[in-house]
Amino acid sequence: MDTAPDRILRLRAVLKIAGFSRATLYRRMQAGTFPRQIRIAERCVGWRQSAIDAWLNGLHLG
Repeated sequence: MDTAPDRILRLRAVLKIAGFSRATLYRRMQAGTFPRQIRIAERCVGWRQSAIDAWLNGLHLG
């Protein structure tokens, strides 16, 4: 069992992993085909590493 906390990825890292532009990333989130971001602070958001990993695995399986 993995007890390590889930890492939070910032926008730049997510864009690099996904290979999308910022606009495409937000369009896909709006369409429900990409994980939603989580609020870290008032003006700061990120994505859970596990959500991005699951999305990537879904691409390879689907």
